[in-house]
Amino acid sequence: MVVIQPEPEAEETQGSSSPAGSTPTVEAASAEAHEEAFEDALTDEQMREKARIQANDAKAEGNKLFAAGQYNDALSQYENVLQIATEMESAEDICSACYSNRAVCFLKLGKYDETIKECTKALDLNPSYLKALLRRGEAHEKLGHYDEAIADMKRIIEVDPSNEQAKRSLFRLESLAAEKREKMKEEMMAKLKDLGNSVLGRFGMSVDNFKAVKDPNTGSYSMSFKK
Repeated sequence: MVVIQPEPEAEETQGSSSPAGSTPTVEAASAEAHEEAFEDALTDEQMREKARIQANDAKAEGNKLFAAGQYNDALSQYENVLQIATEMESAEDICSACYSNRAVCFLKLGKYDETIKECTKALDLNPSYLKALLRRGEAHEKLGHYDEAIADMKRIIEVDPSNEQAKRSLFRLESLAAEKREKMKEEMMAKLKDLGNSVLGRFGMSVDNFKAVKDPNTGSYSMSFKK
C-alpha cells in the first residue's frame, strides 16, 4: 500500500476539500485567529490615525479660509471635518471646535439663527465651552433676545469668574433688557387704551374719563370717574 503524506504548509484553495489527515490542530487555528485579530486591530488604529490627520488638515484649511474672509468655503471645510470625525474615536473636542467655528462663520454672514444652532451643538458636546457661549450670546443680542444672552453671560461668569468680557456684556445686556421690557409695557398699555376707547366710545366716553388712584395704606388701586 502506498501512503501519501499531506504537505504541511499547503494552502487550501477556495472550493476545494482538504485531504484526509490535513485538519489543522486546535493550537494552530487559535494562533492563526489571534494573528488575524491583531492585524485587524492594527488596521483599525491606522485608519483612525489617518482620519485624525485628515480632520486636522481640513480644520486648518478651514481656519485659513476664515482668516481670508471666505466664510462659505470655511463652512464647507468644517463640515468635511465633521464627516471625517465619524470615523474617529473620542472626537468630541474637534467636533465641538468645528461647530463653534461654523457658528462664527454664520455670525460674520449675519445668519444669527444658524449661529445659535451651531453653538448649541458645540455646547451639547462641551457645556463649558466659553467661546461657544460668547458667540451664542452675541447672536442672541443681535436678535434682541436679551434674556437668553444674559443667561449665556452668567454661565460664562459661573465657569470663569474673572472673564471681564462677559461681565461687561452682562452689564450692557441687563440695561438693554430693562429698556425692552419698559418699551413692551408701554406698547401693551397703548394697545389696551385703544381697546378701551373702542368700547367706551360707543357711550361717548374714553379711558381718559377714568383715573387710577393708589391707596397709600394698602397699595391697592381704585378707579375714579371724571367728566
